Amino acid sequence: MLAADLLVAQNIGFGIIALLMIVGALRVVTVNNVVHAALWLVVVLSGAAAQYLLLSAEFVAITQVLVYVGAVMVLFLFGTMLTRARIGAENDLNNKNWKIAIPVSLLMLGVMSYVIIDGFH
Repeated sequence: MLAADLLVAQNIGFGIIALLMIVGALRVVTVNNVVHAALWLVVVLSGAAAQYLLLSAEFVAITQVLVYVGAVMVLFLFGTMLTRARIGAENDLNNKNWKIAIPVSLLMLGVMSYVIIDGFH
């Protein structure tokens, strides 16, 4: 009975971490401030490290935190701050072709879903 309870707790933990990662990923692409997008990316990468901890892969989780959350995000933030770009909110960050991107992404989602469902029955 104890192993079944642990499995339920891991599933709940996975769901919470996955939900945080999805919200963080959506905020990365929807926020108008580049520095805020980088900080939301830290949330997503930290969620990936937490998922590795749920898999009992502690070394990979620590490597994820040190390399990606630590080093890459520091380099990204330094690169953003050292350029002469404006740090605040910008209005022209969005791609002008977003109207065609939505149907294409929905088509890709449908094709990938069909392939996965057909492959695994």
